[in-house]
Amino acid sequence: MSSPAVVVGWLTAGGSALKFAVCNEMFGERPWHDICAAVRSHGYDGVEIAPFTLAPTVDQISPAQRRHIRQTAEDHGLEIVGLHWLLAKTEGLSITDRDPKRRRATRDYLCRLVDLCHSLGGRIMVFGSPQQRNLPPDVDKATGLAYAAEVFGEVCLLAEAADVVIALEPLAPSETNFLTSAAEARVLIEMVSHPNLRLHLDAKAMAEEALPMDELVRRNADLLIHVHVNDVNRLGPGMGRLDLRPLLGALVDVGYNGFLSVEIFDMSIGPERVMEESRAYLARQLHNAARTA
Repeated sequence: MSSPAVVVGWLTAGGSALKFAVCNEMFGERPWHDICAAVRSHGYDGVEIAPFTLAPTVDQISPAQRRHIRQTAEDHGLEIVGLHWLLAKTEGLSITDRDPKRRRATRDYLCRLVDLCHSLGGRIMVFGSPQQRNLPPDVDKATGLAYAAEVFGEVCLLAEAADVVIALEPLAPSETNFLTSAAEARVLIEMVSHPNLRLHLDAKAMAEEALPMDELVRRNADLLIHVHVNDVNRLGPGMGRLDLRPLLGALVDVGYNGFLSVEIFDMSIGPERVMEESRAYLARQLHNAARTA
């Protein structure tokens, strides 16, 4: 296990450091102070937060709670990377619904999440939210893209002022029927054409794309802002059959210098084991990639 004083970034071929983070939902209901202590003790740089772990809705996260979250992370030498699972456990929200009132409500909720992210000191908001992006039966893909572009175009105006970036996450067709590839996400990003809308890549989802992981990185390096690392078995990187060496090598080659956030879905083995094994795997593979670059 690494001590809190360990410098955890591994140099890329271009001389910039990649940083490691974990997503907070793996800790369940443990106190925030204990989460931050555990994350730092395992040698991670940052924490990524799912808003539903803080309160049922963003409006219930008080200014005092926000200050406490930010200060506690800083006291432990951690960066709050930002937010993900943005619309999880919400009701009645959709970026593709034909009803303009529902889309406006979704836009407004996302804007309040921008404010939350900014108040916590975060910069990245990963938009996955498969249920809230699904195309309804009466909306085709072109119309859905237009609706989504309308929503994100307006949210990006506030995001720019707050120095927050919305990171679109392609998800597998088994999870959603909209934005199921990096190429589709790129279309929407180019439609909105705003610097605060960028691309997020998730290893588990990338494994179901037609193109290999390294090719996805190289084709989209100009838009890539954030990366989730995990395995198709829903555990951390290196904890299953998914070989992330091509992904990590490509990230080194293109000079990616953001976070690698460990996101898992199987909480059964506990966060300590996930953090320890994931970090060891990532550090080892990145070190090898940098040596051979």
